[in-house]
Amino acid sequence: MDWDHLRVFLAVARAGQMLAAARQLGLDHATVGRRLGALEMSLGAQLLERRTTGSALTPAGERLLAYAERIETEMLQAQAALGNENLALAGTVRIGAPDGFGTYFLAPRLGRLADSHPGLTIQLAPLPRSFSLPKREVDIAVTMQRPGEGRLVARKLTDYSLGVYASRDYLDRTGPIDQLRDLTGRLLVTYVPDLVYSPALDYFEAFREVEARRLECASVVGQMEAVRAGAGVGILHDYAARAHGELVRLVPELSFRRAYWLVTHADIHALGRIRAVEGFIVAAVRDMRGCFVAGPAPSAEVEAG
Repeated sequence: MDWDHLRVFLAVARAGQMLAAARQLGLDHATVGRRLGALEMSLGAQLLERRTTGSALTPAGERLLAYAERIETEMLQAQAALGNENLALAGTVRIGAPDGFGTYFLAPRLGRLADSHPGLTIQLAPLPRSFSLPKREVDIAVTMQRPGEGRLVARKLTDYSLGVYASRDYLDRTGPIDQLRDLTGRLLVTYVPDLVYSPALDYFEAFREVEARRLECASVVGQMEAVRAGAGVGILHDYAARAHGELVRLVPELSFRRAYWLVTHADIHALGRIRAVEGFIVAAVRDMRGCFVAGPAPSAEVEAG
């Protein structure tokens, strides 16, 4: 059985689409189709049902998937055990992160890592969504909750805080905000409720008794830009907001505390390139730890798991 064909099968099975798998593998759609066809011919079984909406595993495909993932695990473990640590790091490492942390913290810093390891390709996916490590959607995930199950290796990166912010221009136009009740009638810039992918993103329980209008943005970056532009009042990450002098932190007694976790799959945790990227992220957070938590008295903070 050809490992290249099996690798293509794994990518399609995980992505659910041949086109998405082709992009992930750096191949064209036709090559993916040919390799899948060759694998099915060698096994004498149909592995995938091609549909207009994507590809679904057949019963034979489901059985092969279990074997293919075990083979992949063995190959990764062999690479980790036999790899020469004196060799320059090479390969690709994909990092999945919440869009706030990915955009405002990781993106400005990853260039230093790329310069240190020219053979390493770093992919950053700063998106408002969760990522599956077992499905190999990413190699390293930054999450807001510690994973509760699976063969995953997790370590806490840091606590961080969020506060209530508005722009100086907005306050000049609409008047000061000193207390929670001053938000009545204001425009709150918040998330889209049915697109929230983690309970840790639900901040607005604290405002349930405030009668305010809402502008809903699905991403942290969108919320930040709307507040900076003077659209309304929002809950922003303190470490990101402090870089913008036009923002003012309001209702100082109200703060929200969350945490970031760094997670990898146990099968690849020992790979040199994974350890190098993890180590860089941990060191970068440690060096800037003082910027992640700001402000109010601990008794006012709202904890989340």
